[in-house]
Amino acid sequence: ITYDFSKGQRGRMITWPYPLVFAALFCCVQVILAQIKYSTPEDVKVGAIIGNVAKDLGLDVGTLISRRFRIVSGAQGTLFEVNPNNGALYVHENVDREQLCDRNVACLLDLKIVVENPLEVHYVTVEIIDTNDNRPSFAEKEKVIEIAETTLPGARFQLPGARDRDVGVNAVQIYKLSQNDHFHLEIRDRGEDKIPFLVLQRNLDRERKTNHSLILTAMDGGTPPKSANLSLTIKVLDNNDNRPVFSQEVYSVTLQENAPLDKTIIKVQATDLDEGINGDVEYAFGGDITSSVLRLFTLDRLTGEIRVIGEIDYETASVYNLDVQASDKGQPPMTTDCRIIIKIQDVNDNKPEIEVTSISSIVPEDSKQGTVVALITVTDADSGLNSKVICHLTENVPFELKPSFKENMYSLVTKESLDRETVSHYDISITATDCGEPPLSTFKKLNIQVSDVNDNFPEFSHNPLELYLTENNAQTFEIAEQTLPGKRFQLHTARDPDAGLNSIRTYTITSNEHFEVNIRQSDAGKVPFLVLKKSLDREQNNEHKLVMTAVDGGKPPRSGTLNVTITVLDSNDNRPIFSQEIYHLSIKENIPVGASVFRMNATDYDEGTNGEVEYTLGKTLWQKVYDIFELDKISGEITVKGVVDYEENNVYELDVEVSDKGTPPLMGECRLIIKVLDVNDNPPEIEVTSLSNTVPEDSKLGTVISLLSVKDKDFGVNGKIISSIINEVPFELKPSYKENTYSVVTKDVLDREVVSHYEITIKATDCSEPPLSTFKTLRIEISDVNDNSPHFKQNPLEFYLVENNAAGKSIFSVSASDNDLNDNAAISYHIMREGSQNDVMSSLNINSDNGQITALKSFDFETLKTFQFQVVASDSGTPSLSNNVTVNVFILDQNDNAPVILYPLSSNGSAQGVEEIPRNVNAGHLVTKVRAYDADIGYNGWLLFSLQEVTDHSLFALDRYTGQIRTLRSFTETDEAEHKLLILVKDNGNVSLSATATVIVKLVEPKEAFAASDVKSAANDDEDSNVIFYLMVTLGAVSVLFLVSIFVLIAMQCSKSTDYTSKYLPETNYDGTLCHSIQYRSGEKRYMLVGPRMSLGSTIVSGSHANTLVLPDRRRPSEEVRRCPSFFNSFNFYFTNRRPETVLTGVF
Repeated sequence: ITYDFSKGQRGRMITWPYPLVFAALFCCVQVILAQIKYSTPEDVKVGAIIGNVAKDLGLDVGTLISRRFRIVSGAQGTLFEVNPNNGALYVHENVDREQLCDRNVACLLDLKIVVENPLEVHYVTVEIIDTNDNRPSFAEKEKVIEIAETTLPGARFQLPGARDRDVGVNAVQIYKLSQNDHFHLEIRDRGEDKIPFLVLQRNLDRERKTNHSLILTAMDGGTPPKSANLSLTIKVLDNNDNRPVFSQEVYSVTLQENAPLDKTIIKVQATDLDEGINGDVEYAFGGDITSSVLRLFTLDRLTGEIRVIGEIDYETASVYNLDVQASDKGQPPMTTDCRIIIKIQDVNDNKPEIEVTSISSIVPEDSKQGTVVALITVTDADSGLNSKVICHLTENVPFELKPSFKENMYSLVTKESLDRETVSHYDISITATDCGEPPLSTFKKLNIQVSDVNDNFPEFSHNPLELYLTENNAQTFEIAEQTLPGKRFQLHTARDPDAGLNSIRTYTITSNEHFEVNIRQSDAGKVPFLVLKKSLDREQNNEHKLVMTAVDGGKPPRSGTLNVTITVLDSNDNRPIFSQEIYHLSIKENIPVGASVFRMNATDYDEGTNGEVEYTLGKTLWQKVYDIFELDKISGEITVKGVVDYEENNVYELDVEVSDKGTPPLMGECRLIIKVLDVNDNPPEIEVTSLSNTVPEDSKLGTVISLLSVKDKDFGVNGKIISSIINEVPFELKPSYKENTYSVVTKDVLDREVVSHYEITIKATDCSEPPLSTFKTLRIEISDVNDNSPHFKQNPLEFYLVENNAAGKSIFSVSASDNDLNDNAAISYHIMREGSQNDVMSSLNINSDNGQITALKSFDFETLKTFQFQVVASDSGTPSLSNNVTVNVFILDQNDNAPVILYPLSSNGSAQGVEEIPRNVNAGHLVTKVRAYDADIGYNGWLLFSLQEVTDHSLFALDRYTGQIRTLRSFTETDEAEHKLLILVKDNGNVSLSATATVIVKLVEPKEAFAASDVKSAANDDEDSNVIFYLMVTLGAVSVLFLVSIFVLIAMQCSKSTDYTSKYLPETNYDGTLCHSIQYRSGEKRYMLVGPRMSLGSTIVSGSHANTLVLPDRRRPSEEVRRCPSFFNSFNFYFTNRRPETVLTGVF
């Protein structure tokens, strides 16, 4: 009877023919069998009625409760229940077809429904119809495919297939690709799976577009359809535009099973038209190859040879389909695939197997010819002729094999009459031989006992009857207890000397239940016979004493007596008996060998050898029983002979036979059921089913890196397993929906630069006492991701460059480091050429590989004292990361400028001047001042004056530092009126540079001098008034500036500021005579070159130049320049006039 519950409607009911129903009811008497099939979609609501079982079976609804209408069995019995009030079958729990039947097309659940009084059993099959309740899913959300720009149209790239837990039309049916100009989708059927391939239909141009973003949509066939999307990123790579090509797309090869290890099966060859590493081809198995296949075959990645590394068994698999992928070494590598079909050729390596499915080990001797003694099945795991089996009996026995209608099935039947008294048992040897070359044979022995039938009168062997006449006329008999009634024993006749009527007329015997006397007339007279009228039983009475009386015919009659003693001899008429028919006992597994398990005890009421018993194990037991247990045939003690393993078998049933030593022996039997108790003797086993040895450091939390399963051969608590990761690693175990299945996932962020690899130690411990544990270590390598930008050890960088450097040579270098690896750490350098100093940048060049900076021109300190630029360091990762550093370059001065005479200076540009002074001036009179300028700084710009030539050394003196010319004494009349002074001005560089000036001093009379003085005084008064005015303004401004600077310095000191000025402080005042002032920083000191004058309170550093002023530097060494430098650290000014009274020198 079939019902269809799909779509909420009852389907068509198919009934059996009435005669068939009545025949079934008649055969089953009170057990009525019927089978109903319903169909229901999964995910139907709890409580939904599937069908009315009682109504469909014709049961009276009113009697369902009293008849205990219920579901009694079924692994999914809890999913459905029946309502005893109305007989309806309804959904009791949520029904999920995928959980029950996984991907099986047919999902049938069998239920057994019982009603009592009378007992009826009905089988109900519920078919769970799949609904489209699962959407397709991809294993990953995004797939990146790298394709060279030279890839030809038509190239195929296998895409990850989607998985759908639904089946049939609700499974994945089609794939769609988002609209684009370059690719289309091709679907290939491989078995039940649809494999999507991305096919290039238009040439790619990396220079136009680097990445193509596509969406692969997988849709099932449900209504409405469900879908899943996979983001495809196509990266177009340059070069390597030829992929390897196999000579064939499908290779077919034949391999004999049991092929020797390391045997070469086939050598696949793929050619690549590229050259170099782009043309080097490597081979690998496809990703769909199972681990069992990888244990059988290996592929040489360089030569393409496929060799045997495992045992090839035709009976395990007759065909292997291997997907081989060839890839070149280009970047990215280009791949192609082919399929290799390995057909296994069967070898006759399996012997036939003889299985006795049914045997009657005891056959009555009166069995008719053709009586079936045993049913025999022969099988051969090979195929073809190798599996064809011929069976025959190898001995001349009254049995023969008759083939059944089913191939390789035989029945052993009798072909002749049996006679137990002639042959009591037969050892029949059956030979099964296959038709392979060479043929293999198997032998099987059957022991057939012929049982006795009462077809012969029992004959008992006994000694001749002996008569011992004692003085009281006694006669003794020995009679076997199995003697049949009617047996006659001749007694001694009585002799009587009388004759005639006085002779003996009759014999009588004392009354008893077993014997009577019978008299036979003979020529010698009446002969008495003792006749057995009832069977004897020695176990009840082993001796009978009778008195026989002989009576003559006289009157009165006279008589004599004879004492007759009958001794009952024992016969083997009692079989041994066990105290119980079934014995139950329990032992622990791993019980030591030799330990006693149980002692059997059987009793036999016979005596002598008939009462002596021997024990044996039954001959039909499982062979393993004989290997584990041993039975002492005399004592009946059962001891352990082999290893008792609960996991191999938890119950052993031993048939024990006992027999006496009588002829023929009698037997008894019993069953010993030994239950093995589990002991925690098996540690858990950890199996890694999937492992990603390399994990990117940017893996998201929860990324699965390995799948593993744990199992324990023990049971109960001993088989419960707790698994954990015992070391501190950023991974954790997550249990799967399936028991004892786990996934190793990331739980923290990974950083290869901190830890490049992990060894994950997994511990599996069972729950027994004491617990057993197993450890498994997984080694995980963290692959590099470009997550670190290059970094400089110091920022900003400061370099000192001496002016007049050689153009085109390296002046200094910068270096950055990157914590990543390989291309992600390969650094290239370039200079940022943006900003106001672009003209300076154009004169610099940097080596992109090593950071060496080359000056394309020579720098001049007097033109450029300092400049700043930025160097960018970029790695080669994708995407590239970069960092920059500010480079401050300070040009150091060289003594490359000679002094320049500012005064005296003639109209033609020569350093020559005329000074007129009165003759009456006193000693110390300022004649003039030679002023000079040097573009260099420091000692290179510090000028010294000296007299090279003079007409009279006693008249004039030259100040070494100021260049002032003064009179040494008063002039006399004898002194000449004109004097020529040649003055040498030189700097203090390592190689001094100099200039000369000529001053001609003319002596005039006082009147002329006064006239000239008056003219000059008028001009000088105006000049002095202007100078004094400007001097006052300057002093006021400097004072205000000084006060502001003091406050700023105090504020900076309080905040511990590290601000400081640039390395070179320009001159605040310069009068053309005093050299430039410059500051240098070195370590914790700041050096300021001034000279020759110094401010009060300054200190001279020992061992330094006398003109070096040392100021303490309170900056921390590692701090950078702040954005607010102080206005000045020192202020040096020097004003001079030709007249001594207007000279003012000051240092702040």
